[in-house]
Amino acid sequence: MKLGFEEAQTSFTSGAQTARVLTERWVADWMYCVNCSVPRLSQFPNNRPVADFFCPNCSDQFEVKSTKKAIGSRVVDGAYATKIERLRSDTNPNLLLLGYDAKAREVRNVCIVPKHFFTPEIIERRPPLGPNARRAGWVGSNILLGKVPDAGRIFVLRDGVPAQRDDVLAKWQQTLFLRQAGGNARGWLIEVIKVVERLGRSDFALDDVYAFEQHLAALYPGNNNIRPKIRQQLQVLRDNGYLEFTGRSHYRLRNGGS
Repeated sequence: MKLGFEEAQTSFTSGAQTARVLTERWVADWMYCVNCSVPRLSQFPNNRPVADFFCPNCSDQFEVKSTKKAIGSRVVDGAYATKIERLRSDTNPNLLLLGYDAKAREVRNVCIVPKHFFTPEIIERRPPLGPNARRAGWVGSNILLGKVPDAGRIFVLRDGVPAQRDDVLAKWQQTLFLRQAGGNARGWLIEVIKVVERLGRSDFALDDVYAFEQHLAALYPGNNNIRPKIRQQLQVLRDNGYLEFTGRSHYRLRNGGS
């Protein structure tokens, strides 16, 4: 994996245009599909809503967001209505975040958020553009990356060091079962995954998760049976290989949850 950018064949007056061309060229040249390991992604025609690349083998789609700043907890995205509508679609794209060093002209970080971690709760509606704006009334969105658990942030490249491909693919497969869950069921599973991560250890007890009962009740005020719901979600995570039941209401994260 080469980290440096190839020289652009066309000159642009806009720095943003130049960055887009350079980063998209890098993705096209060096990014493999984390879903099926095909060595190259294909690029959609320009100006396609939401997605930028797709896998020619498994058809997974990827939206690329690049930044010369550190990847933060909030990512500026496109039209809010388009994003929410796409969340309900089977072709909702995965998010590929690319951080680059403009001075060194090289990629430093690549993090992928699988599409099954996208729920309406992590899409923030931005205020409409003012009446004097060129697109007056247009409503954009932000992706609240801080609400995505660590299990949903898969680093292909971190601080200039590529991750082992087998490790990337294994982490991707670890949560792929979430794609089969309906919206509300998936939301519950993700919130329980986040609670387990907050415990900060691989082995834990059911009572450790029960300690977050009030937190989960606040997220789901219509549910009056939080503890049974917690047990149900832990069972689903166990049945899908994310957790291992070790006996006497104790669990273990498989592969350390990494």
